[in-house]
Formats: sequence, C-alpha cells, structure tokens
Amino acid sequence: QVQLVESGGGLVQTGGSLRLSCAVSGLTFSNHAMGWFRQAPGKEREFVAASTWSGDMSSYADSVKGRFTIFRDDDKSTVFLQMNRLKVGGTTVHYCAAGSMTGYYTRRFHYWGRGTQVSASS
Repeated sequence: QVQLVESGGGLVQTGGSLRLSCAVSGLTFSNHAMGWFRQAPGKEREFVAASTWSGDMSSYADSVKGRFTIFRDDDKSTVFLQMNRLKVGGTTVHYCAAGSMTGYYTRRFHYWGRGTQVSASS
C-alpha cells in the first residue's frame, strides 16, 4: 500500500521559514517524480514545485520561485519543501504527490498524501 505522509506544517510569521517533509512508503521512491501542491479554502489545488525522479531538475510555480526549494533524500524516501520568506496568505493545506518519471513534465501525479496545514500571519 502506497503511503505519503506530510509533516512540518504549522503557524509561521510573514517572512519566516518552514520546512515540510513527506515520507513515502510502498513504492520505489527513486523511480518516482515528486511534487508539492497547495490548496486554500474555497480555491483549486495549485502546483507549487516538482522534482524529477533523480532529483537533477526541479520546477516551481512563478509565485514561489526564488523562495521555495524542493529536494529529496532517496535513502530516507522523503521529499522536502523548504519555504522561505513566506507571505501572508491565511491558511493553506500543502500536499505532496508521487508520480511516474514523466510526472515531472506532465504534472500528473498518481499518489497523494493527506496534507499538512500551513498558516502565515502578519
């Protein structure tokens, strides 16, 4: 059974930093592209960042470029999202996702975690 479990969410002040983690089990982590998405109340889930299966490339939403970094630890089957200079935006739920090798390019992911909540306050 594939499981993705996010952690690291919480309350942070505007301009602060937070690191999210996503522990993956039940699949060969090193063969899968990984992504992070977020969803605000009443809004569509949106793409945040993705990493290739090898970790050699990453892509970001324009809104987070230069502030967020996605990286992975294949030994621990874990993907991280380092978020710096967070902006005021209320509460969002951040989800990690795993997909096939092509998922990095299509942004289509097959497996999803349940999410972790991030709140940024002024």
